[in-house]
Amino acid sequence: MIGSDGLTDAVKKEADAALKSHGLIKIRVLSDDRPGREAIFQTLADELNAAPIQHIGKLLVLWRPMPAKEKKVSEDRMPGPRDVKVLKNSSRYGQRPEVKTLRVLGNQRLTPGGTVKRAKKPKQRSAKKSAQD
Repeated sequence: MIGSDGLTDAVKKEADAALKSHGLIKIRVLSDDRPGREAIFQTLADELNAAPIQHIGKLLVLWRPMPAKEKKVSEDRMPGPRDVKVLKNSSRYGQRPEVKTLRVLGNQRLTPGGTVKRAKKPKQRSAKKSAQD
């Protein structure tokens, strides 16, 4: 939203950040001056390297292709087994919960109840349906 101060550096910075994260943005201009709004529209499009899409009333729409996102490579996340600590309540009430260390393999998952389950196998298809395809 562009208020009574007009097009400031802060507005340009926020519009640039919004275009980086969303690609298509709408900007509302509170000014009643139509030529002033058109000037703001062209200035934003030129300075932010964006395409002016639409200008309806006090609403301006700008578009810029989003940059390709970089894949985050986390070094702490490795494939293979990992050890997970699980708290299980004691069978006798009032006792401390038991701390168990479970080893979870790559094809296993930990359920909310604290048990280890294997990953689901792909659904098997009958020979008859396979022959029809």
